[in-house]
Amino acid sequence: MSKIILSAAIRGAHKIAFRVENKYSEVLKKHGPDQEIAFPNTGYFLPIIYSMLGIPVKTLGDCQLVFQKARKLLPPLVKENHHLPYLAPGLDAGMASLFYQEIEEAIRYLEQPDFYLTGEDTTDDNIWLGAANDIILRKRGVEFVDGRAPGFAAIVGAAPDRETAKKIAEELQLKNLYVFMASNDSGTSFSEQLVDAGVQIGWNTRLVSFGPDISAAVFALGFATRAAMAFGGVKPGDFRKNLIYNKDRIFAFVMAMGFVTDEWYATAAGCINFGFPVIADTPIPEVLPTGICTYEHVVSNVPHDQMVSKAIEVRGLKVAVTEVPIPVAYGPAFEGERVRGDDIYFECGGGRTQMVEFSVLKEMNEVEDGKIEVLGTDIPDIKPGTKLPFAIYVELAGRQMQEDFLPILERQIHHLINYAQGLMHIGQRDISWIRLAKQAVEKGFTFADIGKILHAMFHKDFGAIVDKVQVTLTTDEARVTEILKEARDTFKKRDARIADLSDEAEGTYYSCTLCQSFAPSHVCVVTPERTGLCGAYNWLDCKAAFEINPTGPNQPIEKGEVLDERLGKWTGVNEFVRQASRGKVENVSAYSIMTDPMTSCGCFECIAAFLDKCNGIMTVDRDFRGDSTPCGMKFTTLAGSAGGGGVTPGFVGHSKHYIGSKKFIKAEGGIKRLVWMPKALKEELKEKINQRGSETGVENLADMIADETIGMTQEEILPFLKEKKHPALEMEPMV
Repeated sequence: MSKIILSAAIRGAHKIAFRVENKYSEVLKKHGPDQEIAFPNTGYFLPIIYSMLGIPVKTLGDCQLVFQKARKLLPPLVKENHHLPYLAPGLDAGMASLFYQEIEEAIRYLEQPDFYLTGEDTTDDNIWLGAANDIILRKRGVEFVDGRAPGFAAIVGAAPDRETAKKIAEELQLKNLYVFMASNDSGTSFSEQLVDAGVQIGWNTRLVSFGPDISAAVFALGFATRAAMAFGGVKPGDFRKNLIYNKDRIFAFVMAMGFVTDEWYATAAGCINFGFPVIADTPIPEVLPTGICTYEHVVSNVPHDQMVSKAIEVRGLKVAVTEVPIPVAYGPAFEGERVRGDDIYFECGGGRTQMVEFSVLKEMNEVEDGKIEVLGTDIPDIKPGTKLPFAIYVELAGRQMQEDFLPILERQIHHLINYAQGLMHIGQRDISWIRLAKQAVEKGFTFADIGKILHAMFHKDFGAIVDKVQVTLTTDEARVTEILKEARDTFKKRDARIADLSDEAEGTYYSCTLCQSFAPSHVCVVTPERTGLCGAYNWLDCKAAFEINPTGPNQPIEKGEVLDERLGKWTGVNEFVRQASRGKVENVSAYSIMTDPMTSCGCFECIAAFLDKCNGIMTVDRDFRGDSTPCGMKFTTLAGSAGGGGVTPGFVGHSKHYIGSKKFIKAEGGIKRLVWMPKALKEELKEKINQRGSETGVENLADMIADETIGMTQEEILPFLKEKKHPALEMEPMV
């Protein structure tokens, strides 16, 4: 490694250490050693320190041990006539810098609690998002596992101007990469340049503005280390496995723009520990030999129009770029984009007008592949602010297509349309809602481009079953009404078909092992009446997925002989789970929370837990932000305890939809055991809960279930349950 870079990194590390320890001394005198410090709403304490050292920093006093460890890592300053060290001392200095900077940011949260925002979105007054909470980690982190996000670019400093910043950000978005931004160059940050250029930033557009100082880079690296612990099963303190996981699984790189200070060099050395190379736009010394990183460690003096491609090359990242023939940018990075207020050129659905999207299965000779027809008024013929009825009618044909696949393809319309920059889509079926931005219209976007998107992407994503795609888009009210009637009749038949499916009637279930990359022993068994615990896959989805990709994570399971009907145990399921978990799991019960419950990976929408004093169960979803629940743990703690692919009696992960299933913890008495859940979740599922309750002889069951407004402990909710005569209190003991 270059002596110049090494010297600068070590020098920068000493500067950071001096600054932070002085600040710490002031804060310690002011608050005392028992003062709590943390990154809000995370179960990973200060994550880099926790992942590398295994030290859970909870108070100011806990920092003392970290400082001791960091001081041991700090090498002496490099002397001019001393041709010392190369890689190792620089890496040590970099890691020590990260420890100090993480404590520095925790002190900022203590001293300036309003400096950072707490959610996914920026505001007009504040663009700094700070550390991602556990909800964001679970929601966004899984994208790095399933491939929707191949990696992230950590940008420090600022581009020469806002137009260059915008071009770089959009190029990274088009490659589906997240962009994590920190630091500034001469008082200007990349994040602020994007805002000035009119670009929407925030987690929803994958342009994440962590903070204005170089120390905010720890939020990006902290996200990576938490991903290793949450999804990779890496234990706190196992620094070697964490670093290897990040090098092999989290494809990230640093893009340094502007003057590189000593502190930047130190932070960059910290990033190299993770296998994240540095690409700079200034002529700093290069480090071309390989070693820690896949290829070069530092590449410099790269022109701005080549920085993204060079960074991807150096990181060894394989990015599949989706190309569709439309006049606006296209990719998953634009899925969370919003179109509001004066930006709206055209709007339909959402209660403003009638909108429907519907697909039908046709014979091969009835579909003209690639034909896109627009009926009624098109975009060039309407004025800004126009609202019209709208229908998207897709005719599909394929030798492997089945009627059951149509709902799965229809649901993809939401994502596929949303990937277009300047187009916002919400909902599905006959409750869809579209907004088109003026900027998209200015670039030449028309209704035909929606058809081009669907034609291209259905072929790309579902080519194994789809041979021909024909799309009709209409704003003609009479035609929209006609399509709507046909669609609603079909929707009723589909719903009845799915509702009539039962576990008993089907001899084949399906696996989902998508999450085994971060929970190696987890095997999700999806049945007609038990959806995948993440809520993303039902039995028909898995069936379609197997047809599309026969070697993928959704494999058929012949359930075999019934071992225990009440628990939901079958010979074939046990045999499959045993093989797929590599012998880690021997037996599972589909319907029980107490006896061999299904494994949980941590991506569940909800997690249920046994409440002994109430003779029932509670469930909590990942959107619940409370600090605790009646079982004594908040959602993130439960996820850490019961996730990871283990079988944990008394706990089971599940989807929201599964709560309304007849098979929901059937072995213990079903939905009548549900005694507590968050109020928002209860309101969302109230109709299903009452319907299932009525079917089991209990009217208005939702009103008998306690929530956080009643209490947060078993002792607090028990009087309410007794007053409401909750059926769980009269049922036989669960243990």
